[in-house]
Amino acid sequence: WSYEFLTKVLQIDSKRISVTVFEGDKDAPRDEEAAGFWKKAGIPAERIFYLPKKDNWWGPAGETGPCGPDTEIFIDTGKLSCGKNCKPGCSCGKYLEIWNNVFMQYNKDSDGKFVPLQQKNVDTGMGVERTACILQGKKTVYDIEVFKPVLNKIASMSKAKGERSMMIVADYMRAAVMILGDENQTVPSNVGRGYVLRRLIRASVRHAKLLGIDNDFTRDIAEEIVSLYEDDYPSL
Repeated sequence: WSYEFLTKVLQIDSKRISVTVFEGDKDAPRDEEAAGFWKKAGIPAERIFYLPKKDNWWGPAGETGPCGPDTEIFIDTGKLSCGKNCKPGCSCGKYLEIWNNVFMQYNKDSDGKFVPLQQKNVDTGMGVERTACILQGKKTVYDIEVFKPVLNKIASMSKAKGERSMMIVADYMRAAVMILGDENQTVPSNVGRGYVLRRLIRASVRHAKLLGIDNDFTRDIAEEIVSLYEDDYPSL
């Protein structure tokens, strides 16, 4: 279904698609089942890569709970590879992950053992911004229309260059605006979700200072974000 959606609905050239699957370890076997389905769907063996748990495993969310191997789908951007070992999962930017399917088939217990679940399912993660980025031929999600106006605003206020800091300010400020505008009415504090919000704002301020922004900039950036999202998120 993932392959069908990408190639038939979104019309992404199948030759640009590579996938990764779990290579197996002491906790769970090599995922030949997923690899077999990819081959059946039309992905050639040379574009199927086996990666370790740090790359192709999800969960559990805490110390214990449901988890399992995943398979991740990458689009070749056309960028030159960074070397002979460049492959999906490399951070050079040649391959962008568009989607993943998590096979929830284990429960990690308090002893650290991975016990097969009686009821198994597939969890899926596909970011709409990543998808828009790829369909529009952009380099990163920060180049699409929901980020560009915010980055332009930050650039107009900056006295120094720093692409990474600009991205962090844009991303963290958007998260802070969404939290503040949520019906839960979270405010900055020392504990719980209020502390998460406080850290997002503090990190934004720190990176703004690296850009030479020393005024009370958060209101201006927040207003730019609200203007982009208020139609879809009236609570803002």
